[in-house]
Amino acid sequence: MAADQIKQVRRFNRTVAERVGVLQDHYLDGTRPYGQARLLWQIGDGETHDVRSVRARLGLDSGYASRLLRALERDGLVTVETHAEDRRARTVRLTEAGWRERAQLDARSDALAASLLDPLDAKQRDRLLAAMEEVERLLTASTVSLDILDPDHPDAVHCLRGFADELGALFGFDPANSLLPDPGELRTPRGLFLVARLHGEPVGAAGLKLPTDAPAEIKRLWVSPRARGLGLAKRILTTLEQQAVSHGRDLVRLDTNKALAAAIHLYRTNGYTEIPAFNDEPYAHHWFEKRLTDAA
Repeated sequence: MAADQIKQVRRFNRTVAERVGVLQDHYLDGTRPYGQARLLWQIGDGETHDVRSVRARLGLDSGYASRLLRALERDGLVTVETHAEDRRARTVRLTEAGWRERAQLDARSDALAASLLDPLDAKQRDRLLAAMEEVERLLTASTVSLDILDPDHPDAVHCLRGFADELGALFGFDPANSLLPDPGELRTPRGLFLVARLHGEPVGAAGLKLPTDAPAEIKRLWVSPRARGLGLAKRILTTLEQQAVSHGRDLVRLDTNKALAAAIHLYRTNGYTEIPAFNDEPYAHHWFEKRLTDAA
């Protein structure tokens, strides 16, 4: 990244912070600072929330989240209780007073949004809204983390189930009839399993086989429908290629079904060449490989 790019991001952050009023002690002319207001809004969707999930969604560390919750609880806006099924965890929900303040927060937030648009003409509004949509999408993409997990980890299992369920609905995929690797083939040193998380929730994954007697092979590449459009499939693919190179491999292969048009397009536009079948996968119609000399 160039120095001028870093400066532009910082300048954008300052402009937004100043314009939406997060620097004020009383956000939106309310009674509390932005951190408390944002947490109050996040809690208020009509459900009881696990505190850990709320903290993960907002990217808050445990200590700061606890201080915010104590302030809201002290003001009678939330109720924090021990989780009914896990006494190590806590849940949080809004009180009636919390709902009233959240309604005020919503009204003031709407007014702030209108004040951003009001000075602009129609064409400028369209430009601003389009830019906001693009920035939101790209910032969401930059929020996604990639971690190597054991294939039996709950987040990995969630993605593997999503993979099987979606392909089952699409073309009758049955894991029992596939040549999918067993979990041992996706653990070090025989391979690895990569999981993508957005706000702490698993939204994508893929495995990389590293056999000693064959090229590296990518398996089970899947992105949750709610995370599509973020460039995540390409990011996972590129990361697995880099992992293959770091393990001394210069060739990677994969197979896919003819119904997966987006996946086929992804592979072809990222340097993969179609080759004859290298396995007997019953659900495969296309087989690809790529040289990885420039993937590191």
